[in-house]
Parts: sequence; C-alpha cells; structure tokens
Amino acid sequence: MKSLARVGRDGMKSSVAEEPFKPPADLFIVTTPFVSGYHVTRVIGATFGLIVRSRGLGQNIWAFFRSWGGGEIKVYTNLLEQVRHQALERLSEHAKSLGANAVVSVGFDTSEMGGAMTEVLAYGTAVVVEPDTSAAQPVALH
Repeated sequence: MKSLARVGRDGMKSSVAEEPFKPPADLFIVTTPFVSGYHVTRVIGATFGLIVRSRGLGQNIWAFFRSWGGGEIKVYTNLLEQVRHQALERLSEHAKSLGANAVVSVGFDTSEMGGAMTEVLAYGTAVVVEPDTSAAQPVALH
C-alpha cells in the first residue's frame, strides 16, 4: 500500500493511505464463525498477520502536547487504522499461502512495546468454503 505525506489542519505531517483498504476479492475475511451462504469443507487452522510499528519522534512530541487538551489524537488514530489494515493484508497473504479461501472468527490483539512501538496482530481460522446449494430449512419454534 502506497502512502502519501499530508499536512493536516494542525500543521503536522501525517502519513495517510493513498487508497482506502479493500478486502481481497478472492478471500472472505469475517468475524463470524461462518460465511453466510457457504459451508466449510476443510479447516486448515490458525492464521495471522503481525506488524510492529513505531511512532516518529515528532508524532510523539505532538501527541504529548495534544493530550493535554484532551480529545482524540488523530495522529495515533490514523497510525492504528493503517496498521490494522496492514495486519489484515498480511493475514490474507498467510491464509492464501495455506490454501484457504476464507478466514473465519477474525479478531485483533494490540499491545505496546517499549513505550514507542505498537504491535497489532490480526488472527483467525483459515478454512476452505464452498457455496451452500442445499435448500433453505424452515425454522420452527416449539
């Protein structure tokens, strides 16, 4: 993913994604344990995408002063959004390398390392799914 440097209203440069994140067209990525309209034919196992990013010294100083006033610190919000997208991209690459066409039960875990680095882990279960061609079953409550 390409990035551009942009100067925001606050006068600080921030790196923003050139184009919005788009999930891969050849892989389902869902937070549910199933893909609606499909059935799982094979469970491959755990898959993940991991990224560790550091904030620049300038961003840390600006965020420190910005935190005095309260409110959102957009430099960090933008950074975490970019990192989550990169973790999802790595998750999809890993899942495809395992032979999956879907990842179910996707979640994120984040942590701080050394006070200046952020680790983001996207994880899920790599599976193979096929369209469910069976007739819909009526639901009956007794």
